[in-house]
Amino acid sequence: MLTDLTSKKANRNQFDRRTALTAIACISAFPMLAQAQNFPSKAIRLVVPAPAGSGPDIDIRQISNNLSALLGQPVLVENRPGAGGRLAIDAVLKSTDGHTFYVGTPGVTTMATLYPRLGFDPRRDLVPVSLVSVTNFTLTINAQLPAMRVAEYIKLAQSDNKFANFGTFGSGSINHLRAAQFAQMSGFQAHYIHYSTSSPFTDLASGQISAMFCAMLPVAAQVKAGRLRTLATSGKTRHPMMPEVPTFRELGLTDFDPQVWIGLLAPIQTPTEAVKKMSSAMAQVARMAETISQRQAVGSESVGSTPQEFEAYLEMERFQLTATIQKLGLTLE
Repeated sequence: MLTDLTSKKANRNQFDRRTALTAIACISAFPMLAQAQNFPSKAIRLVVPAPAGSGPDIDIRQISNNLSALLGQPVLVENRPGAGGRLAIDAVLKSTDGHTFYVGTPGVTTMATLYPRLGFDPRRDLVPVSLVSVTNFTLTINAQLPAMRVAEYIKLAQSDNKFANFGTFGSGSINHLRAAQFAQMSGFQAHYIHYSTSSPFTDLASGQISAMFCAMLPVAAQVKAGRLRTLATSGKTRHPMMPEVPTFRELGLTDFDPQVWIGLLAPIQTPTEAVKKMSSAMAQVARMAETISQRQAVGSESVGSTPQEFEAYLEMERFQLTATIQKLGLTLE
């Protein structure tokens, strides 16, 4: 009898606890539901992991006014440079207002692998919203090197790795990792010269370094002047800025399509409806003639993807670059 009463009491307590937890969960969800239904109900905050005047900052500021006009609320751009994007992500993850977004760059896909002691995981803690734009990467070499084509450069680097000195913007940067991926798949040993304060382009033009993976715009003038030579570029088709340069795809490197990109991501607790509305607005802005023209002027392509398309893009890049990092045995503090 005592056992029955104890069991009934335990069951009743368990039921009461479940009911209370359910009630708390429902009450806690009300603010988020309200945010989703009313999104945007206040200013939208876009946190950029780079300083004012940088590429990602300029790109996102160029579209912020049109985003604001579509969404009916101010769009504020906030710069949080430093620590390879970790400071900006940390600031975004601490926000619970449903109106804060991270302006992601390729570091999103490599951060968790490069920094084993990272206190968060972008893959777990951020949800893709939209791929905003992509910028083709080129393989550009010093024009004095005896190589007019990618295949000739690969043979040159295989024969003597003094021709495989690649400039980068730092250990673990996208320039570094794409150069390493290219060297690994091409079968030569590369050396990497990491620049943090000075520009590698001056040394590339003078022959202090041999090659670099970089965007078109920073090297266009030197290529035109004959000091640099661009051997190939990423993308499905040739870019109008350099129509004479073949794509890696044309050259048979179908699994190698290095790009720089910017995209919007949100904290995982951001309501789905808010993510959908933001993605839809971004897609509309991306299709505007003004946006397309601005992107083409700097060698980029306006995208404005769905969250699902952006997620697939991130997963492919994460897969490729994680393998490259592991082969390098690279970890950072």
